[in-house]
Amino acid sequence: MIKKVKGYTKNGKVADYIPALSKADPNDVGIAIFDGNKTCFSEGEHHKLFTLQSISKVLTLALALMDHGEDVVFSKVGMEPTGDPFNSIAKLESHIPSKPLNPMINAGALAVSSLIKGSSNEEKLERLIQFVRELSGNSLITYNQEVAKSEFETADLNRSLSYFMKQHGVISGDIDVLLDFYTKQCAIEVNCEDLAKIGYSLAQQGEHPQKSYSIIPFEIARLVKTFMVTCGMYNASGEFAIRVGIPAKSGVSGGIVGAVPGGIGIGIYGPALDEKGNSIAGMKLLELLSAKHHLSIF
Repeated sequence: MIKKVKGYTKNGKVADYIPALSKADPNDVGIAIFDGNKTCFSEGEHHKLFTLQSISKVLTLALALMDHGEDVVFSKVGMEPTGDPFNSIAKLESHIPSKPLNPMINAGALAVSSLIKGSSNEEKLERLIQFVRELSGNSLITYNQEVAKSEFETADLNRSLSYFMKQHGVISGDIDVLLDFYTKQCAIEVNCEDLAKIGYSLAQQGEHPQKSYSIIPFEIARLVKTFMVTCGMYNASGEFAIRVGIPAKSGVSGGIVGAVPGGIGIGIYGPALDEKGNSIAGMKLLELLSAKHHLSIF
């Protein structure tokens, strides 16, 4: 199936506004599918490491909900999709109260990240990485320091979003401390197999990918998957729901995680992006998979 979508990579480009991400090979495409057994079905560049980027928003949302509950989290961030780009400030200015519309855009993710419990960034990051390790079954997962540094140094727009929200009482504290955590969160590094197992955990209502216990409570896993359906593919989420119809979340490194409720987990890597920031070959790959195997939840 990789061969069918390889040609689409020439129509995309790697993210270059974060310098460290510009080093990716735009021709790479990889996929892993996990069904709960010991091995993943994999093809293409599935072993290559890449950073979670916005896929981390799904995981910090789950962790923040586990830390504080729905009332606290959704007092800081809304539940509505947006047709604006993921890094837009427009809706913060035009909506009252000035809280982000949802946790899958940058402003919302920053607000959610500010809620993660821990006495220091080191403690917060360790908690998040351990959470990712448990969801994926990979105890070696860590973050890419080069990518984190590159993101922190070019985070002017995210700084602006954060200062705006601080002014309006959505977040508090030192903005650079928040951005240090946020950029390291986005720089957590995985491969397609790791991502497929994370997707499987979400698909199975938060259960461990290879053991019979829950990592994420059922209701939180349901909430997270709902946000993936409505907001997970940036401002292409509506079209994606029609063409593919599974809960998924993308990141500008080219990763996509898919979670078919009660079924499989999917991890995709394809760093050539379309104009909305989604993996152009990855989107097509999911469309073909969904059509062939009737994966749509609709």
